[in-house]
Amino acid sequence: MGEDAEVDEDEEDVFVPVRPLFRGGPRDRHDQRRERQIAEHVNRHREHGRQPGRRARGLELDDIVAAAIAVADADGTEAVSMRRIARELDVGTMSLYWYVSSKEALDQLMLERVQAEAQAPQPTGDWRADLRGYARTMRAALLRHPWAIDVLGMGPPTGPNDARNAERLMGALDGTGLDTVSTMRVLTTFGTYVVGAALREIQEIRWQENVAEATAGLTEDEIDEAIAEYGRRIKESGRYPHLTRILETGVDPDSPLTRDERFEFGLDCMLNGIAVRLGI
Repeated sequence: MGEDAEVDEDEEDVFVPVRPLFRGGPRDRHDQRRERQIAEHVNRHREHGRQPGRRARGLELDDIVAAAIAVADADGTEAVSMRRIARELDVGTMSLYWYVSSKEALDQLMLERVQAEAQAPQPTGDWRADLRGYARTMRAALLRHPWAIDVLGMGPPTGPNDARNAERLMGALDGTGLDTVSTMRVLTTFGTYVVGAALREIQEIRWQENVAEATAGLTEDEIDEAIAEYGRRIKESGRYPHLTRILETGVDPDSPLTRDERFEFGLDCMLNGIAVRLGI
């Protein structure tokens, strides 16, 4: 995770789950009860000095979290289960409980890992530079892990890395003279832009993947003709002069080549707007 992301075990006790982290809500009570039984069984073995099975002895918690994140990145959080992670690591499902107590605990560790990737910089006295730096790292983390967009930046801090980022972002605005309410409104507006812009990009990427799949059996000429036909219908309808101008100029508002430029443009508008509105 990096030196700044390391936290004491005692610090983790400050944070208690206040909501399900991932879509789907609380799991079936039978599953949770069964999981508790497995965890208690493993704890009894540990108390008697027993060790994990041979295949699981080389495991580390980081291996489990990394495998869970890889599954979520590829197939979404719905695909993450203790059984699936055990299969990915070629160990028995029970082996995982020597390292992580429950699926909910694994969810939390996954989120903490992503939050560690999106570290807010230490305040420098230049609030715009500090917020800009965090915006870029947060966007990059969300694009690497699209599933995290459902939970990152929402509600109170869920763990030490999340709390550290909140502290640093508030600290970045310390020298502006803003009161607490104004500070929180600035950071809420800032977070809304960053997460919203990342969501827009994720949706673009998914849409483009769907289009590529849908047109996989067509030649380039057939694809070009379908696009041209769409343009002709827009133009000949006479109802959409602005859309017609976009099509005629060849501008692609969703082009992958302009994503960085579009993000920076919006970030500039947002930060400049805050500065003008609040006089900072």
